[in-house]
Amino acid sequence: MWGGIIMAKKLWQPSDERIKSTNMYRFMGVINEKYDKNFSEYGALYQWSIDNIPEFWESLWDFVEVKASKPYDQVIDDVNKMPGTKWFSGARLNFAENLLRFRDDQVALIFKGEANDSVSMTYEVLYDEVARVAKSLKEAGVEVGDRVAGFIPNMPEAIIGMLAATSLGAIWSSCSPDFGIKGVLDRFGQIKPKVLFTADGYFFKGKAFDSLSRVSQILDDLPSIEKVVVVPYTSTEPDISQVTKAVQYNDFKSPDKGLEIQFEQLPSDHPLYIMFTSGTTGLPKCMVQSAGGILVHHLKELILHTDLKREDTIFYFSTCGWMMWNWLVSSLAVGAKLILFDGNPFHPDPGALWKMAQDENMTVFGTSAGYIAALQNAEVKPGEAYDLSNLRAVLSTGSPLSVEGFEYIYGEVKEDLQLASISGGSDINGCFALGNPMGPVYAGELQCRGLAMKVEAFDEKGKAVLDRQGELVCTAPSPSMPIYFWEDPENKKYHAAYFDVYPNIWRHGDFIEINERGGVVIYGRSDATLNPGGVRIGTAEIYRQVEQLEEIEDSLVVGQDWKGDVRVVLFVKMAEGSDLTDEVKKKIVQSVRANASPRHVPAKILAVPEIIYTLNMKKVELAVKKVIQGQEILNKDALMNPEALDFYANIEELQED
Repeated sequence: MWGGIIMAKKLWQPSDERIKSTNMYRFMGVINEKYDKNFSEYGALYQWSIDNIPEFWESLWDFVEVKASKPYDQVIDDVNKMPGTKWFSGARLNFAENLLRFRDDQVALIFKGEANDSVSMTYEVLYDEVARVAKSLKEAGVEVGDRVAGFIPNMPEAIIGMLAATSLGAIWSSCSPDFGIKGVLDRFGQIKPKVLFTADGYFFKGKAFDSLSRVSQILDDLPSIEKVVVVPYTSTEPDISQVTKAVQYNDFKSPDKGLEIQFEQLPSDHPLYIMFTSGTTGLPKCMVQSAGGILVHHLKELILHTDLKREDTIFYFSTCGWMMWNWLVSSLAVGAKLILFDGNPFHPDPGALWKMAQDENMTVFGTSAGYIAALQNAEVKPGEAYDLSNLRAVLSTGSPLSVEGFEYIYGEVKEDLQLASISGGSDINGCFALGNPMGPVYAGELQCRGLAMKVEAFDEKGKAVLDRQGELVCTAPSPSMPIYFWEDPENKKYHAAYFDVYPNIWRHGDFIEINERGGVVIYGRSDATLNPGGVRIGTAEIYRQVEQLEEIEDSLVVGQDWKGDVRVVLFVKMAEGSDLTDEVKKKIVQSVRANASPRHVPAKILAVPEIIYTLNMKKVELAVKKVIQGQEILNKDALMNPEALDFYANIEELQED
């Protein structure tokens, strides 16, 4: 039994021909030849990679052909040191240069706005656009180490702004335009950007939303911003008169053509991105990540684990406020075709993204587990309605993908594809566990731990265990871990975030199980782990049972501190036309008891009008727990629907036995 899944069902096995065509297989051959090995499957390669971390990253650097004006002197200074590890010391490189290595007429970007036809841009045009914007940023006074921010939809100009800024050695950070004013100020107010890229608005569910009025208010509290570059999107000629320091995008970028970008050559550990924690329990933490570290980590995951090649067309449903945007953009270094989508994935109908997949010959489709669950609930059958013959992989993240979600993809999307459930975080701008294009897919499992990611499950005594649930830890450093937190000179915030529980060991905050064959099951956040009667159980195990019931549209489970113990409280959003009757409650209890365990059975089951989500579409268990226990929520602007918290605050039944 693995992770509550009895006899995990194998859903897919790549053919020998497919295995031998993968980048992973080719990389394995390089390692075999270079180190006189005879590896033939992933498990042996993984073990070698965690036993030989410097040799792995040295080999990967060469394999993915990192462009550097000066080679590194040393791969890593101390493999036993976290935090503060030094990677690729001595190297000089530029992140944007690595992503702009192609300058030909192959399509680089396809942009499909919810209310617009798709438009495309070649690698040659992309380079030219970046060169023109970079020149203008330099003329605007942007220098090495300055911050440039985006409050912008997932559109080509977001990528152009990021590449232009990082070509100069500036640091990029972004939020999606659906963030509230306080949410933006909580983030950008800490890092004080010099230039802000924005659009005049965005579309959602067929409706246009204005951004400029909010930008104007944001500027009142962000005096560091010297220029606002406005991209026309919801209108062709937006009125920017209300926004001080604003300039139209086309007026901002240099009119010169044929420019050569002067890529600043910087140390590998030069800051590239500032990412933010969700901020639901306080002011978001600002995690600073390095150019060299992010580059090699992303290319490892894209080239080896996703098997991305120049001929691929890759899509990830994301906003510029989620790390999957940063991850997707690194696909440019492979020369692949990227699809950017902005809007609601169910507009004008639930098949919108699958029609796009068909029309653009998509090969890699990335999304969230929540989206897959919504497709299931809407009974969408993409494989019947659309030609998905080119699709070879579906990636899922954001929350654990249920067994039923796995089966839905193979039953209703396509039988012959790799379904890679992946898991990591903004903290490392990548994954701890993800896909293996050489290996089988089992229902409910992430295929493998990432190469050179020394991931283990620790029990309550801090001991690594197999086939048992435990705390996700990483016992060796990785290049994409933050180099520091912003305005944290003594690393106190950084240390408290990951290293307070196990000294010198990264504790990520997920509850997982690793099985004998290397598969991983995620049970949810360990800080939201339920602890009734002193026994730890994951929330994902309850969601799996509840959300497959036709009467339930969505659910949220928390542990309520009650009379010296913890009791499990389940909130359910009922499907249209259904009510939470005693019969439905009984059905829930029976399903959870039979398929999870008696300890998982909720003590209280309550119907709610909405389930609380972050802007990145993650269920908010901790904030709801705080609300029902009368504690203050410090940052509601990180939530998609903060007004819904009011309902949870005054539930009389939660004060009763």
